[in-house]
Amino acid sequence: MSTKAQPHHTPLDAKTLREAVEAHQRYIAGRSGGRRLSLTYADLSNCALEGVDLREADFAGANFTGASLARANLAGAILFGADLREADLRRANLKRADLRGACLRGANLANAELPGCDLREGRIALQDKLDGFRIIRHEHRAGELNYAVLTGANLSGAQMAGAVAMACDFTDANLSGAMLAGAKLTRAVLDGADLSDADLAGADLTGASMKRTVISNAILDQTRLDDVDLSDVLRAPPPVFYVDERPLGDILVEHEAYCDSNGARGRVMALSAVDFRPMKTLKGRRFTGLVAPGSIFFGLDLQGAHLQGADLSSCDFRGCDLKEADLRGAKLAGSQFTRADLRGAKLGPLTIGEGRFVRTDFTRATLRNADLRGAHAVRARFLEADMTGAHLAGADLTDAEMEV
Repeated sequence: MSTKAQPHHTPLDAKTLREAVEAHQRYIAGRSGGRRLSLTYADLSNCALEGVDLREADFAGANFTGASLARANLAGAILFGADLREADLRRANLKRADLRGACLRGANLANAELPGCDLREGRIALQDKLDGFRIIRHEHRAGELNYAVLTGANLSGAQMAGAVAMACDFTDANLSGAMLAGAKLTRAVLDGADLSDADLAGADLTGASMKRTVISNAILDQTRLDDVDLSDVLRAPPPVFYVDERPLGDILVEHEAYCDSNGARGRVMALSAVDFRPMKTLKGRRFTGLVAPGSIFFGLDLQGAHLQGADLSSCDFRGCDLKEADLRGAKLAGSQFTRADLRGAKLGPLTIGEGRFVRTDFTRATLRNADLRGAHAVRARFLEADMTGAHLAGADLTDAEMEV
């Protein structure tokens, strides 16, 4: 009986790799001498490719073990059956990448872009002169995500049916609309993750942590949830939210009338733990001085909303559109703004008299991966705030109270 050849990878020296990458850059730019990068079954272990534009490159079956690919552009790349164990892929762009059968055990994909990616199981067949076709098998199951870090990653619409992701960290990840049917997610961390409209039918979540996880309209048929921590999980909103037997919409109209008439009509509303999601949108609405601590605004359009001096402490603003919103002097202590869009928002002090003002307060707020580019946050308080991955380019933070 013949001995089958073992899977191998083609070694590359630094010069050959550099020349191949340079030719690919010319190919992307449409310049003469360009050539699409094709390094199938290549040994790229421990290579340094941070920030490199590798769009549409073919890396099928390649070995990227321990490689540094942080911020690399791998949009549309073929990574079918690639070995990416312990690779650094932080903030990498993997949109439309073919990751079927890729082994990502222990890889760091924090804040990576993977919308619509295909992470299903797959195997590569190679033709052998003696034995015909043989299958490349990694040491671990193909398609494996065990122990991978996907905190803050965008996996919306990802194809992960049957994926193996035991003890994987999906904290604050966007998994909305993802296909996770039959996935093995035992002991996975899904705290704060968005699983809206995801298909988890038949998935095994035994021992997982799902604190603050959004499961609105998620399919959970025959899903194993033994010993799962579901603290503060966010389910689908009611069709209409009532406050003292009155529809929330009517109450907000009354508050807005107060704001529009300078107090001549309507009245200021004091609410608590209200679910604003049934309103669908609050774009441009006027709710100055609103008191609604502990309320849910998750995913709402609040673009240009007037919320000056509002008490919105401990509220859920995850994924909200707050572009150009006026939050001057608002109390936002302990609120969640993960992935919120605060570009151009007014977060400076609210003048309440000559020489007197109230600062916008983000004390102990969570602003992970929030977008504050161009925001006006003069004198704002960010004490003990979690601003991991927040985008602050162009933000005016003059005299802002921040921990060093």
